[in-house]
Amino acid sequence: MFNRRTLLATFTALAFTASAALAENTLQIAFIPQENPEKLLGDIDVITTWMGEQLGVPVQGFVTFDHAAAVEALRNGDADISFMGALPFVLAEAQMGAEPLVSEVYRGNPSYAGRVFVRKDSGIETLADLKDRDIAFADPVSESGYLYPLDLFVEAGLFTGTQGAAEFFGNKFFAGGYQQAMQAMANGLVDAAGASQYADMLLSPEQQTEIKVIGESVQIPSHAIISRPDLPAEMKAKFAGMMLTLNAPQNRHLLAYLYSPDGYVVADVAAYDGVREMARKYGLLE
Repeated sequence: MFNRRTLLATFTALAFTASAALAENTLQIAFIPQENPEKLLGDIDVITTWMGEQLGVPVQGFVTFDHAAAVEALRNGDADISFMGALPFVLAEAQMGAEPLVSEVYRGNPSYAGRVFVRKDSGIETLADLKDRDIAFADPVSESGYLYPLDLFVEAGLFTGTQGAAEFFGNKFFAGGYQQAMQAMANGLVDAAGASQYADMLLSPEQQTEIKVIGESVQIPSHAIISRPDLPAEMKAKFAGMMLTLNAPQNRHLLAYLYSPDGYVVADVAAYDGVREMARKYGLLE
């Protein structure tokens, strides 16, 4: 039976192998593992088939192991377009000139927060109560799944920087995605989880009643879909236009195959200024 790492590695290898044999006009899209990878693989097959029909070119999708791998895929030319969190986007922008095309809307807003979740029966009431306790974050290159929840502790004066986090927590883990971090917390494998404002929706209804939030960050721009800078301008515009058609009533059912946002809007580069500042604060940008 495949475990998560094996499943993602196998699928990624297959995607890259297949890409070499396809025509040069195949559009390669990187997906990030926010949720159960087996579900994501099925979703990718459905949505890339639809995309290919809309764009008139073959579209192939693959799952990267994490955000950093998605950035690397764009840099290496293994991906033309990638789903991306706000933090890895600003890093990719600085490193290679990556461009945002559209961004997600959730609950009617193009932004969301990072939260720290704990179980209601844990006895944990404040961030300070997590001293010497174990915490799972989603991904080291994630805004809502790491940097913004981490900054809550820094702003509360509990420690300084990432090195201080290592000394404050008992253990700090990176689970590989929102769902994995939340399940680790809900199942008692760790005491807390740092994840997206909406990550609790990845738990079962019963689990959702058993957890609570003890910290919430400032608002963060929603995830974006970004492209490598040298992708032809015509394809960038065509892809962005296609994604905006998902807002139409007849297409909204397809959003369930794309991490289930409410829809998409044209990306606003300036909206990510706060993320750039946060990245500089933690030494990720100059």
